[in-house]
Amino acid sequence: MPTLLDSLRRHTVIVADTGDLAAIGRLKPRDATTNPSLILKAAQTAEAEPLVRHALAAAAGEPVDRAIDRVLVAFGVEILKRIEGRVSTEVDAHQSFDTRATIERARRIVALYEAAGVDRQRILIKIASTWEGIRAAEVLEREGIHCNLTLLFALPQAEAAAAAGATLISPFVGRIYDWHRKAAGGGWDEAANASGNDPGVRSVRTIHQRLKAGGYATEIMGASFRNTGQILALAGCDLLTISPDLLDQLAQMQGEIEPALVAPPRGAPIEIDEKRFRWEVNADAMATEKLAEGIRTFAADSDKLAALLRKFT
Repeated sequence: MPTLLDSLRRHTVIVADTGDLAAIGRLKPRDATTNPSLILKAAQTAEAEPLVRHALAAAAGEPVDRAIDRVLVAFGVEILKRIEGRVSTEVDAHQSFDTRATIERARRIVALYEAAGVDRQRILIKIASTWEGIRAAEVLEREGIHCNLTLLFALPQAEAAAAAGATLISPFVGRIYDWHRKAAGGGWDEAANASGNDPGVRSVRTIHQRLKAGGYATEIMGASFRNTGQILALAGCDLLTISPDLLDQLAQMQGEIEPALVAPPRGAPIEIDEKRFRWEVNADAMATEKLAEGIRTFAADSDKLAALLRKFT
């Protein structure tokens, strides 16, 4: 009997959601994703100190935002030595509502990777799924810079990203679950909202059906999981990015998994403009709150990373 992790690999690409280099080497995912919070955590470990100091030495005399990019890329380069696929590196969340600044920051990150000998085909630039971020991704994709639209909580975000030609989107299962559980308060029934009934799982299934029916090439990567039940309920999704703790749990359990997501019949193409995007995201309280919260959190962790780097100098 295979482990649940091995069984899941037959239907879905496994991605490690961590900046922990040792965990990536041990778990051997195909791809890896990082964000400011994960890099902040990893940068404080003894293992990462030489890497951080080397990146900062290369950034001597540069502004702190450039030093941060060098550290992010340094982690990405080390991650790529341990995997066969791609690494996602995030643009500073402070640029989430500035299309031009996002484009310039993404180009800079890619240039740093290429200077380190990394082919841009192995890089995904993570950008918040705001209207401005999606427009930046549209430009970058035309330049051959592949994008991962993150902090995605609602169908209109996914539709706009796919219509813009984004390589990949990351709908956040766990954070959607968190919002609905908190909103329900004492009326929340965990058993009734588990597995396929989980609100985060339902959201990803809806996105999967819409984008696949429309014939879009955009890859769908479920993210931000709280438990293995959410993961298994999305078997068959293009990719799933999973924390080391949950990957270890799946590796310790045995069983066969059948795909929970299958390609639907062909449907209509997506038609979405800025007016519809903003109205529908605004009308979704969960998406509005979680998008804003996510941007604030990643921006705050970028600021904390900047403060940490100053201590090294």
